[in-house]
Amino acid sequence: MLAALVIAFREGLEASLIVGIVMGYLKKTDQTHKMKFAWLGVLAAVIVSVVLALILQAIGAELEGAAEQIFEGVTMFAAVAVLTWMIFWMRSQARTMKSEIEAELEAVTKNGQERGLFGVTFFAVVREGLETALFLSAAAFATNSSETLIGALIGLAIAAVVGYVIYASTMRLNLRMFFNVTSLLLLFFAAGLFAHGVHEFQEASVLPIIQEHVWDINHIVDENSFVGSILKAVLGYNGNPSLLEVLAYIAYWLVVPFGVQWFVERNAAKSATLVQAPKMASQA
Repeated sequence: MLAALVIAFREGLEASLIVGIVMGYLKKTDQTHKMKFAWLGVLAAVIVSVVLALILQAIGAELEGAAEQIFEGVTMFAAVAVLTWMIFWMRSQARTMKSEIEAELEAVTKNGQERGLFGVTFFAVVREGLETALFLSAAAFATNSSETLIGALIGLAIAAVVGYVIYASTMRLNLRMFFNVTSLLLLFFAAGLFAHGVHEFQEASVLPIIQEHVWDINHIVDENSFVGSILKAVLGYNGNPSLLEVLAYIAYWLVVPFGVQWFVERNAAKSATLVQAPKMASQA
């Protein structure tokens, strides 16, 4: 439930901020009559995201045995990949996001392409929605579907309220601090989800067991207890992991964050070089 709440809150707030940027731009440029196209884009993005979540849940419910475990494992790995990429992509793009969105808005409104507003909001919001749908589906497979749904609804509700307050008032949220804290939490979620995906493949006999339990401390802190469930959500706690699960958890922290960070920074450096090249040429 906690994992679902945090991911839904973070993704929901990102979507709310994007919508706020769009609506703020239209209000600032006296084009409020065009807001309906932007809202239709938001609505369409929400519908597409919900449909994806329902499809993933329906497929998971239809499968049985090894097929179900493989599907859940693949979904978890996909969620980990998307979630990890999203964290570091947002870190590299956050500074320029507002200016890029406003540049798109200026282009579509200047040319009279009112329906282009639909596309701007749709593609901006649907990215957040699809990420949320994928991660929540993986979280539901790993824990409890009803708790995941409740956590997601609470997170989205809080995000909507905070987003509206930021848009409608002079309140300013320390977004850098917010994204840093939630990113750290989500990395822990992703590491635990990665290890759980390995567990699903072991259950399906795709991966070897090697050593079934490296340790078993469920008698001290049961992973199904209240405290254990919180630790499981926050840190990916497992009271009796297999050897491969432990290695997967460690490997995630050793390889993935640093690898993705390096890739993002390399792309950012390339982009900066491409931007500076024309300026240098014009000055020469």
